Order: sequence, then C-alpha cells, then structure tokens
Amino acid sequence: MTAQPPGPAQPAREHPRTIFVIFGVGGVGKGTLVARLLKLRDHLWLSRSWTTRPRRPSEPADAYVFVDRDQFMERVKAGGFVEWTEFAGNGHLYGTPTFDAPPGLDVVLEIEIDGAAQIKQRYPDAVLILIAAPSRQVQADRLRQRGDDEKSVVRRLAVGEEEDRVGRRMANHVVVNDDLSRASQELAGIVGSCRQHAGEARRE
Repeated sequence: MTAQPPGPAQPAREHPRTIFVIFGVGGVGKGTLVARLLKLRDHLWLSRSWTTRPRRPSEPADAYVFVDRDQFMERVKAGGFVEWTEFAGNGHLYGTPTFDAPPGLDVVLEIEIDGAAQIKQRYPDAVLILIAAPSRQVQADRLRQRGDDEKSVVRRLAVGEEEDRVGRRMANHVVVNDDLSRASQELAGIVGSCRQHAGEARRE
C-alpha cells in the first residue's frame, strides 16, 4: 500500500469531540464490529469512505461511496480527503472524506493501517483501535466468505503479518475479534472509557 500525504487545507469547521479510528488488515471483521458498536454506543457518526474498487456481491450499496479513478482524483486535488491510500496490490484507491459530522458527535473511521497512520499524524488526539483476527486461518476464511478471490486472499495474508506488527505499535488499544459478542462489548467499553476521560479533561 502507498500512503499519501493529506491534501490542501480545507476551510475551518468544528472539530469533532473525539475521533475513533477502527483499523486493521482485511478480513479481521472491522465492519461487523463497527456496526455492533453503533448499536451499543450513541452519539457516534460513521464516516463513509470512498473507493475505486468494484462493489463485492455481498456488500451493501452504502458500504462505500463507489467512484471511478477520475472522480476520486478530482476530490484529491480539491483537498477533499483527510487521508487516502492506493493499494499497491490491486491499484484501487481508498480515502476518508473531510469530516461532515453533526456538531457534538464523535467520529468513527473504519479504515486500514496506512489511513490510520495518516489520521494520527493529522489528528494526534485520535484514538486508534486495532482489530486483529485470532489467527491467519480465521482471517483467510473471513476473506473468502466476504467474496475475495484466492489471489486476493493470498496477497492479503502475505502483507497481513507485517501490517499487524506495525498496527500494534501505533495502536492505543487492540481488540482481538475471536468472538463477536465479546469483542463488540470490549470495543464499546473502550469508547466509553475514552469518552469519560475526555470529559474529565475538558472539565479541568
């Protein structure tokens, strides 16, 4: 993957209270855990990423904003992303658009490791939560279940170990997605604890 620097500065807008970055390699179950998190904790706003890759057969239409490469690069030139990345393995582009969260809501980003690093650089107070699979076999099974072809599965697994090591070094928290119910409760607990500490800091 090739990380890209943030685009030109955008007009000032209200900064979200807290940015929660849910990140990890493909196949760890980020999307499922984020969906559970939004049900367990209120006052969260999920940013919808842009991508140039085709929509998977099992994927909901609103999983991403699906665009072609020209549309994506036009937004890059306009400074319309807070982070964006090109995956070296397949050339697809992914990016998080500039925040448009309603006032007072915390932001949730569901992204991969390069994007998380860019967000941390741009927003040092962001909370980075790495989602990890319990094993490579489980990760491979999840990739196949979501519709990835075998070539993509092999490529993801090949880079996954190093990305996981890098992710653990920069993460504030690590959640192993071994059991969906347990992991979602752990993730919700981390969000609740961070909110409590942030509220205490604002009152000081």
